[in-house]
Amino acid sequence: MKDEILIVGTGALATLFAARLSEACLAVVMLGTWKHGLEALRQRGARLVDAKGRERVYAVRVTDDPLQVAGAKQALVLVKSWQTERVARQLKECLSAEGVALTLQNGLGNREKLAHELGFDRVAQGTTTSGATLLGPGLVRAGGEGILSIERHRAIGRLEDALRTAGFNLQMVEDACSLIWGKLVVNAAINPLTALLRIPNGELLARTNARDVMASLAWEAANVAGAEEIRLPFEDPVNAVEQVARRTASNHSSMLQDVRRGAPTEIDAICGEITRHAEKHGISTPYNKACWQLVRAAVN
Repeated sequence: MKDEILIVGTGALATLFAARLSEACLAVVMLGTWKHGLEALRQRGARLVDAKGRERVYAVRVTDDPLQVAGAKQALVLVKSWQTERVARQLKECLSAEGVALTLQNGLGNREKLAHELGFDRVAQGTTTSGATLLGPGLVRAGGEGILSIERHRAIGRLEDALRTAGFNLQMVEDACSLIWGKLVVNAAINPLTALLRIPNGELLARTNARDVMASLAWEAANVAGAEEIRLPFEDPVNAVEQVARRTASNHSSMLQDVRRGAPTEIDAICGEITRHAEKHGISTPYNKACWQLVRAAVN
């Protein structure tokens, strides 16, 4: 394999990252299973729509066969959390012995699932606040520039350089757990409600009852983080969640996009994981448990 950056996934964030890296003249190959996405990317490239509605096209290589990317040294894992176990097995086939897979996925448990197949020394973790809306196969609209935070890792240097070259707002941190849990709190409070109510993020602030439920979801998740001895990146979880809802008012959450398509969601890795961790500590999380069950019911 050439010195390409492997992006695992063909959805919204995967297409966004592929376009940005290709724009910086970096070689990108995308590994996925979504036939329509692969075909669109193969025929038309990764297409990115900016805030002014302008569409730009970037060439990428695509495949559904991990053996076609054997020897990969740097991989970005940008699939939904329910796909992680399958992706871990694929990466075991194609990631080089000295390679590293960086997960920027939502929810908890992704790093552990990848490490089960690859070993912890070949898995790095991080989080991103960048958003993207999938407008169609291979076509995304950027949701504004966010922050990309990556935990320091012995093998991350080349991937760090590539992301900086592509202009990502990148920060390296000693421990990403605080940021991952911080994003988990935000996702748990916003995503399931927008999916169940079929509304954009900002509408949660305009509906009194929805705003109250959002606050309860945030507090429950923050309490579980405290029991896990995780120091969140904010003092007030409700204020943090409302700021995100306000800043991303027009965005349709990824969970809402999934529910509208009748696709599997990441609810298990978000509200489901919060509920499971809470049970270990004897903590009650009725709002997260209810959202977990309701979103599962909405797509099953």
